[in-house]
Amino acid sequence: MAQSAAPATGTPAVPAITPISLKEIAPWTIFFGILALILLYFVGAEQGATALISGEGVHEWVHDGRHLLGFPCH
Repeated sequence: MAQSAAPATGTPAVPAITPISLKEIAPWTIFFGILALILLYFVGAEQGATALISGEGVHEWVHDGRHLLGFPCH
């Protein structure tokens, strides 16, 4: 016996869409914004005049990303 997933009569039920409040989404927006700024710093400015980590390790890890995004590095 085959069973149908669609209701037999009438139009199919549409699930209600509940809106997300600004209070619920604000912490995630701030978190990802800070994360993006940290990533932008390491790709764009680390190993320059404002280097926080000594050595060439960070530079080598983000080297191709710098060229891809147009940051000068050498």
